[in-house]
Amino acid sequence: MSELGRVLRLDARRAALLVAVPLLTGIGIVTAWLSLVPGVAYWDNSIVALINSVRLLGPVAAGLAAWAAVRERGLDYLRDLSPRSPATGALLDLLLLAGAAALAYGTVTIVVTAETVLRQAAGRPPLLGVLVGGAALILHVTVGYLAARLFPRPVTAVAVMALTWSWAALRTPGTSWWSLLPPATFDQVELFTGLRLRVLADQVMWALGGTATLILGYVTLVTRRMLLAVPLLLALIATGAATVRLNASDGDAVSPASADLSCRHWPLQICVHPALRSALPALMTAVTPLATRLSGTPGQFTRVVQRPGSAPIAVVRGTASIHLDDALSPGYELRAVQQIKDALADPRACAVPRYPGYRALVDAWLLGRPAPSISDAPAARRFGDWSEDRRRAWLRSNYAEYHACGLGPRDFRPAPAKPSTDARRPSPRPTRPRDLPARRPPAQRSQAQRPQAQRGPAHQGAAQQGQARPRPAQPKTAPPKTTPQRSPEREPPA
Repeated sequence: MSELGRVLRLDARRAALLVAVPLLTGIGIVTAWLSLVPGVAYWDNSIVALINSVRLLGPVAAGLAAWAAVRERGLDYLRDLSPRSPATGALLDLLLLAGAAALAYGTVTIVVTAETVLRQAAGRPPLLGVLVGGAALILHVTVGYLAARLFPRPVTAVAVMALTWSWAALRTPGTSWWSLLPPATFDQVELFTGLRLRVLADQVMWALGGTATLILGYVTLVTRRMLLAVPLLLALIATGAATVRLNASDGDAVSPASADLSCRHWPLQICVHPALRSALPALMTAVTPLATRLSGTPGQFTRVVQRPGSAPIAVVRGTASIHLDDALSPGYELRAVQQIKDALADPRACAVPRYPGYRALVDAWLLGRPAPSISDAPAARRFGDWSEDRRRAWLRSNYAEYHACGLGPRDFRPAPAKPSTDARRPSPRPTRPRDLPARRPPAQRSQAQRPQAQRGPAHQGAAQQGQARPRPAQPKTAPPKTTPQRSPEREPPA
C-alpha cells in the first residue's frame, strides 16, 4: 500500500503541468484575435478565428504533451508495482493533458464569443465549428504524447512540434481537399456565404476517429488484447469515411448563404448586410447628393442595396446595387458612390468614347468633385457657371447622350437669347381705315343687291365701265365759308 501511495503522489505531482494552461490560453487568444476582422462581427469568421488559433495552439500543445511523456517515462517502473493495467497510467496522463488543453481552448472560445456578441454579430453561430477546433487540439495532444511514449527522447518533443507546425502551415487554404483536414486552413468567410455544416461534421469525425485510432492502437500494442481490434477497425472505418467525404468536397468549405438585410429608410432606403450595419450613416450621407442630381432621369434611384461580390452592379427600376468590402476600409462610401456612377454608363458605347472630357465634366459634378481641366475651356466655364437647378434640367434633357458617352461640344452651347418682352405687341383688334365709303341709302343698297340680270343693259354697261375704270376717291373738302353780304343802304329820299 505504501508503494501505491507513492505512485499516487507522483501522479499528483504532474498537476504542475497545469502551469501550461495560461501559456496555451495566451497563445490561443492572441492568434484568434489577429484572425478576427476589425469592425465586422460575423459568426462564421469568429469560428474561423477559433480554428485558426488551433493551427498554432496545436503544435505547442503537442510539444508540451511530448515533453510531459518523456519526463514521466522514468516513473514507469513504479507503475509496474501496482495492479493496474500498463496502459492505465498513460491514459490518465493523456486525460490530464487533454483536459488542460481543452480548458485553454474553452477560455479562448469564451473570449472570442464575448467579443462577437458585444459587437452584435450577424448570422448564426455554427457549434460544429467549436467542436472542430477542440477535436483537432485533442488530436495534437494525443499525437505528441503517444509519440513520446514510443520514443522517449527529449528530441521527440522538438520533432513533434516541428512536424505538427509544418502540417498546419504548409497547406494553402482552398487549394485542395488536404487543406480541410484538421486543423483546417480557412480563408476569411465573405459576407453572404457561410461554412458548410457537412464539411465541419466530416472534420469532427476525422479528428475524433484519428484520436480513437491512435489510442486504441497504443492500448492494443501495450496490453496485447485482440478484443480491441473491433473498435480499432470501427475507428479506422469512420476516419476513412470522413476522408472520402472531405475529398469529394474539392476543398470548398463555404457555400452561399442568405441574410436578412439591415436598412435605413430616410431620405433613401439603404440596405446592407447585418454585419455592416455600422456603415449605414456614412452611406446615406454619401449617396443622397447623387440620387438628388439624378432625379427625373432614367437613372434615378431611391433604393440602394448591397449585393454579393458575384452579383453585377446596376441601376434598375429605381434600385442601385453596390458592393462593400467586409473590412469597411477607409473610403468605402466613396467607392459605393463611384460604383453607382459607373453603372450609369453603357459599357459598349463607352468603351471608346469620342469626347471623354465632357463626360468627365459631368461625372465630377455628380460626384461632388472639382471639375477637371478639358480642352474645351469655354464649355467647362459655361457649365461651371450654371446653377444647380439648371444643371439638373440640362441632365434630364441630355441623359441619353450622357448614358451613351455621346456628349459633345454642341451639348454645351449657350442657349439662344429669348425675344424681349418689353416690345409692344400688335393688337388683335383690326384697325378701321380712315377713309371709309359713305353708307348708301337703303334704296340704293337694295338696288345694288338686285341681280344683274334684272337690271337694264344700260345699267350693266355702266356698271362694267365703272368696274373697268375705278373712280378715284375724292378727298373730302370742307365747304367754302360764305360771308354774308350786307344789303345796300337805301338813300334817303330827296
